[in-house]
Amino acid sequence: MLPDREMYSALGRHQNKSGSKPIPVVIIGNGPSGICLSYLLSGYTPYFKRHSLHSHPILQSKLEEAADVSVLDQDLEYLSEGLEGRSNSPVALLFDTLLRPDTDFGVSAEPVLTWRHETDRAIPHLVLGKNPPGGAWHSIEGSMITLSRGEWMGLPDLQFKDWLKQKKRGLRNHRATAEDIAQYYQHYVMKKGLQKNFRCGTVVTSVRKVSAKSISNHAQKDLQKSDSLWNFSEESMEVFQVDGFVKTVKDDKEPFTVYAENVVLATGTYDSPTWLRVKGENLSYVHHQLSALEEAVKNNSIGITSDPVLIIGAGLTAADAILFAHHCSIPVIHVFRRRVSDPGLIFNQLPKMMYPEYHKVHQMMKEQSAACAGPYECYVSLPEHHVLSFGKDKKCILQDKNGCQKAYKISMALVLTGSNPNLSFLPNNGIDLAMDSDQPVNPKRNPIDIDPFTYECTQEKGLYALGPLAGDNFVRFVQGGALAAASSLLRKANKNPP
Repeated sequence: MLPDREMYSALGRHQNKSGSKPIPVVIIGNGPSGICLSYLLSGYTPYFKRHSLHSHPILQSKLEEAADVSVLDQDLEYLSEGLEGRSNSPVALLFDTLLRPDTDFGVSAEPVLTWRHETDRAIPHLVLGKNPPGGAWHSIEGSMITLSRGEWMGLPDLQFKDWLKQKKRGLRNHRATAEDIAQYYQHYVMKKGLQKNFRCGTVVTSVRKVSAKSISNHAQKDLQKSDSLWNFSEESMEVFQVDGFVKTVKDDKEPFTVYAENVVLATGTYDSPTWLRVKGENLSYVHHQLSALEEAVKNNSIGITSDPVLIIGAGLTAADAILFAHHCSIPVIHVFRRRVSDPGLIFNQLPKMMYPEYHKVHQMMKEQSAACAGPYECYVSLPEHHVLSFGKDKKCILQDKNGCQKAYKISMALVLTGSNPNLSFLPNNGIDLAMDSDQPVNPKRNPIDIDPFTYECTQEKGLYALGPLAGDNFVRFVQGGALAAASSLLRKANKNPP
């Protein structure tokens, strides 16, 4: 990646000073969604691989009908019709089955796509992100194992398993470590020559639509006379103003402003952990990220003889925290609202053979409740409990389903009940873009309202949403959103052949 100084000057070249043009596309977020879209906007174009055979006969027939036409230029609604799978997005299912045919059946079939680099179809764009390419994967403890199978973490035309072989490493139980995934995404950007589009260490603070008249008069004339790919009328021409800052080596914040004809939201949901909103939650011993426990163990501020760590939540991050504490022989009190047998609990949906460590946590939750001692030392499970308050004396008040309350002395608390996207850079925190515009955006319950075949926001033309923001929560499926957005942007650019 570029050094900070070079990176800032590179970003500066795109700043819309007097007489400059808006950038066709700005992508906010440099995780898998942003990387995949950058790849597709850089002229990398998918075609059906001649003589390849897909197990879905109707899809095979459709692909053969237009074998000489890029998938990007075809009717994605027509191609994806009738496909079924683990996603509610038709285009996500389409791209996934083209890249990984029959993968849900344990088959490791070759992709039915071939890729051509057609540089004349490339659309200028910037990808802005706080971390190196890979986004939040760089914030996850490196030894953590992915929930998804390793091969499902790969991006187009560079299979993850092939990269792993070059590193002389293998998958553990078909799954990969977070460190390997983060390194793979960085390698992908370099290997595909995408790094010129990436500006890392950038934080976006505001995105809003402005009239061309709000830019300097000189710039307005330039915009109207420009050979921009998009054809706006002079009266209605609006662009997005993207403000933010770049973190420099000296930890300074260098502000920037760029104007874009289209903005793609690909920020994921890792930024803003969910809070319980109870008394004392802002005390220094209450944390909302697993990394706080790792740091405490590293600094020897918590150990075998410490008061228990309170872990709140019944998802996979809470399970990771329990496994980490168990490995370090740190006592744990585990609190969660659901019944252990609740079918909605993620542990009840995972195959035991593929996820033995999570099955072990689930077993601990069942067998080691406060009511009856079990075989696991240093762990107590409190199902159907919730936190009432945290005290300054590190005492936490818990309440069970019958209203009975009890105080526990703890060393630290980890609230691991999920996370929400941080869309504070959008007007009204992006709430107006959601399916239910009275509630905050939530990847599972209230994603951004998009057109399923373009991923353009229904409430704001020129604004797109990818990944968890659009309801796609797995890497294998976020790539379909990138395909849909790229197809739409190419149409706007008149770069789709007739």
